[in-house]
Amino acid sequence: MEYEFQRMWLPRTQTRSAVCRLLTDAAEYGGWELDRLRLFPDGTRWVTLRRRIIRVRRTA
Repeated sequence: MEYEFQRMWLPRTQTRSAVCRLLTDAAEYGGWELDRLRLFPDGTRWVTLRRRIIRVRRTA
């Protein structure tokens, strides 16, 4: 399977609930799933989202 990735830096000023809402919206409406979330000691977050690439094959 092939995936496409989207990486985001989220500042420490965003609350945990705001980040949760952002990731939930990306999953519901964009088809993204959480691949990795790194929380740094200063409070910033590095989020990697992924979704599967669907290739359409020609039938004729």
